[in-house]
Amino acid sequence: MGPGNNTQISEFLLLGLSEEPKLQPLIFGIFLSMYLIIVFGNLLIILAVSSDSHLHTPMYFFLSNLSFVDICFTSTTIPKMLWNIQTQSKVITYEGCITQMYFYIFFGELDDFLLTVMAYDCFVAICHPLHYMVIMNPRFCGLLVLIFWVIIAMYSLLHSLMVLQLSFCPDVQIPHFFCELNQVVQLSNSDNFLNNMVIYFAAVLTGVGPFACILYSYSKIVFCIRGISSAQGKYKAFSTCVSHLSVVSLFYCTALGVYLSSAATHSSLSSATASVMYTVVTPMLNPFIYSLRNKDIKRALKRFYLMPSIKWPIVLGVKKCP
Repeated sequence: MGPGNNTQISEFLLLGLSEEPKLQPLIFGIFLSMYLIIVFGNLLIILAVSSDSHLHTPMYFFLSNLSFVDICFTSTTIPKMLWNIQTQSKVITYEGCITQMYFYIFFGELDDFLLTVMAYDCFVAICHPLHYMVIMNPRFCGLLVLIFWVIIAMYSLLHSLMVLQLSFCPDVQIPHFFCELNQVVQLSNSDNFLNNMVIYFAAVLTGVGPFACILYSYSKIVFCIRGISSAQGKYKAFSTCVSHLSVVSLFYCTALGVYLSSAATHSSLSSATASVMYTVVTPMLNPFIYSLRNKDIKRALKRFYLMPSIKWPIVLGVKKCP
């Protein structure tokens, strides 16, 4: 069959995590709870950073961007999954599938690159503290994030346009809870060799590349920390990046776990179940990691929480004045 979407398919079927009817209410409850935790947890981080002037620094600028991306990342998949369970439908339109695929790739890759930039930020803060504000100035940080947004938007568009060139049989069933790029490409009934080559090349470029940059940054950080004479100085330097290191470890370990599980079992269902770890669990744990281990975030959250109660007596006091 020639290239192009010759078969005018209008919809796909998402099989989800389980086809057992009795498990659907349980899956719905678990994923709704996790999604609400993700949204409110990351939203609190954004509000805390934006409301506290002490947190208007490059590190927390990138953290608020990461929280926003995590909300968007999960919002591309979980709401549709919950809607399908609630309506007892497995249908996603062809246009909806391509759109979901685009934003899933976009926010997923942006998450990866933000973690890389945050590793570089830790490296500059620890290894070049005197030049930190010169190097990581607001203009540079904003421009860096903007460049990543544009590049990754084009990267996601490339994958989406290449999928549009594929043709599919009617009633295609995707053994996943969202339109995962590799799953959709493999279900095509046209030649997908070019798509597979681009997927594998891009996986190396966008996966190994950022990970190598993170490893390089932390190798330099460890070298700098070893050069600090006092134990207190070493602890202070290490505590600067321990939260980020925890998030990076969680992100890459879960992604590696998904790859190994799918390669070992060759089961689409096990791959879909394993992908829950980095699509849902990791964004859910990020706010806890950054808030529980970060005194500045905890202080900002307390101020944000107490702000209405502080303002309310002041308003009442003004009203009592003649």
